[in-house]
Amino acid sequence: MPKSPHKLSSLPPLSPLPPNVYSIQDAGRARLATRNLIPGTRVYGEKLVSRDGIEYRLWSPHRSKLAAMIEKGMTIPIAPDSNILYLGAASGTTASHISDIVTDGRVFAVEFAPRVMRDLIGVCTKRKNMVPILADATKPSSYRAIAGNVDVIYQDVAQPNQAEIAIDNARECLKPGGHLIMVIKARSVDSTANPKHVFEQELTKLDIEFEVLGKKGLEPFHRDHLALVARRLHQEDLG
Repeated sequence: MPKSPHKLSSLPPLSPLPPNVYSIQDAGRARLATRNLIPGTRVYGEKLVSRDGIEYRLWSPHRSKLAAMIEKGMTIPIAPDSNILYLGAASGTTASHISDIVTDGRVFAVEFAPRVMRDLIGVCTKRKNMVPILADATKPSSYRAIAGNVDVIYQDVAQPNQAEIAIDNARECLKPGGHLIMVIKARSVDSTANPKHVFEQELTKLDIEFEVLGKKGLEPFHRDHLALVARRLHQEDLG
């Protein structure tokens, strides 16, 4: 009998995997994977693996910062019915794996570059729980009517004002008590500063409206990147 894909043989034992995310034995080692929402289809050339009649998409932490966060043992607050606002969706690599996870929710995928947006639209056409939005993440009021109040903001943008973008989007679109999953890219904020100082600076800004629940550097998968999970404070918590 084949081994259960739920086996956590090489992943941190203290942090449960998100729903529809598994550790699967492939080529002699455990690999992260999501249960494929659209069996038989690939998004970016990823390997498809079948176990007990169920198809999974292998998910590399070198290709996806969210996968790196999971590999590093971070707890990811995403449920099957979560509505996600994804800022910086690019061509849909990580967004499509989130689509696998939120089978009863939606991914509102915001991307600014028209050329990349064409690829993202192709992914969303097949995945009915993904909504492509061509917009500037610094102007959340432009897509507030589309996304509404979401449960989670996932932010992966290469801009200098990353904390401000997170705060502005939370004020427009994130439910009180909702979660922010964010990747701070030190070299995008300030290419000359010490990454540690950049991280401290951005975290201080976020303290205005968020309680940081966990944070980790993403080495060896992504250099000079700090990932964090935070909860948006309720109005009464803000004093």
